[in-house]
Amino acid sequence: MRRLVVSLAALATLAVASAAPAQTLKVVMHSDVKALDPIWSGAYITRNHGYMLYDTLFAIDENLKIQPQMVDSWTTSDDGLTWTFKLRDGLEWHDGTPVTAEDCVASLKRWSARDAMGQKLALSLQEYKIVDPKTFQIVLKEKFGPLMEALGKPSVVVPFMMPKKMAEVDAFKQIDDYIGSGPFIFKKDEWKPGEKLVYVKNPKYKPRSEPMSGLAGGKVVNVDRVEWVWIPDAETQLNALLNGEIDMIESVSYDHLGILEKDKNIRLIRGKASNQYVFRVNWLQPPFNNPKVRQAASYALNQEEFLQAGIGDKRYYRVCKAMFTCDSPLASTVGMDGLIEGNAAKARELLKEAGYDGTVVVMPQPTDLGVIKQIAPVAKAQLEKAGFKVEVQPMDWQSMVARLAKKGPPSEGGWNAFGTSWVQLDILDPLMTPFLAATCDKARSGWPCDEALEKLRDKFVKATTDAEKKSVAEEVQRHAMQVVTHVPLGEWYGVQAVRANIVTRPVPAPITTFWGIGKK
Repeated sequence: MRRLVVSLAALATLAVASAAPAQTLKVVMHSDVKALDPIWSGAYITRNHGYMLYDTLFAIDENLKIQPQMVDSWTTSDDGLTWTFKLRDGLEWHDGTPVTAEDCVASLKRWSARDAMGQKLALSLQEYKIVDPKTFQIVLKEKFGPLMEALGKPSVVVPFMMPKKMAEVDAFKQIDDYIGSGPFIFKKDEWKPGEKLVYVKNPKYKPRSEPMSGLAGGKVVNVDRVEWVWIPDAETQLNALLNGEIDMIESVSYDHLGILEKDKNIRLIRGKASNQYVFRVNWLQPPFNNPKVRQAASYALNQEEFLQAGIGDKRYYRVCKAMFTCDSPLASTVGMDGLIEGNAAKARELLKEAGYDGTVVVMPQPTDLGVIKQIAPVAKAQLEKAGFKVEVQPMDWQSMVARLAKKGPPSEGGWNAFGTSWVQLDILDPLMTPFLAATCDKARSGWPCDEALEKLRDKFVKATTDAEKKSVAEEVQRHAMQVVTHVPLGEWYGVQAVRANIVTRPVPAPITTFWGIGKK
């Protein structure tokens, strides 16, 4: 008996000695995580958190094509009104229970309550039907052309699948449990707000067999643990990376590119998807309640100056007038002639026609978001050259978010205009683009109210061919620039910095994800 005990102990020792050490990836993301519910919150960092632990029915590949993810197969009735989806085998929630069609239907209902595209889908919906535990149907009252694009929507708000009990939580309230079926498991017990979030590999996750492409294909996890470490100061981030205390910075300060390029232990990766700077106006308050004043701004602004001030390195930005970005299938410059070129004379002419009385344009400025903090001061200089009076009010990002929700005049805590940025994946078409919703009080901050634009967006819903979609998208762009829902200010690309021992995908994903990444 003693010899048996000794033998077992020896085997145990050998197993421990030969086991590979757990691999931990430490990353500084672009922001701390304030909310964990990716349906409730539109923050990009919350969306990224969602991709760690939840999965989607469909996903886009590197060519922006919709591919199946949780779905194994699907069919469409001859009249295009009944869509049947069958889930693939091996899908489990992190608690070990199987993913069911009921879970997916509940998740789609919750998502559609918060997402602009989902809301349009709901208007065309007759009902959801459960066929069997792995099969469900979407039955439509009328054709919904971008159905697949809606189910594979890659960015805010993403239709993530959740267990039924979570998906049945009111969409306007946050969930407090975080069980997904995706490649990582969230360690809620290790979450330290303002310090770090921890994810561990889901050992039961079954990736698709196809190669990784964009957000589609097999989500193969090569590390045991991922820690998002929050370091707010850019200089401290830089030093932590150079010293090997962290493995990656998701969004590098452009001021630090020169230092990082000279270090052989660091590799820089340009983002796959572009980002678009945007100037947004408040339709409810003077002076931008006047369409000619809004038009004056679209002539006064100049893209190149925003890009130079915000990014500075021409390798990572480009002038682009296309509302749906220059690399998208719907890219076009229709309706953009003469706009966003810094034509102060034309802007002054329009201001005179509008009877502009010198009302001050109040612009909040987020001082703690480096990539967009220059938009407000550049806009001030350009608008004042054209005859506007402008006041920039500096504040932190969270204060600005709260400010933008207020519909009253600036004297009561409101605002007139602001600058921001959207990732390409949020602005690929007239339905996805948040700032194109012209639904008055139901629209995003700025509250454009334009029935004609909404009819054009409904027309896009009914478009079925690529040619039809392109034609309607150009109509939308032309009209949106006439009424001025927002003004595109050019495109830029984010830059990640990783230690040389980090193995990344050959083609970066359009959103920061951590499957396909390893350490050597």
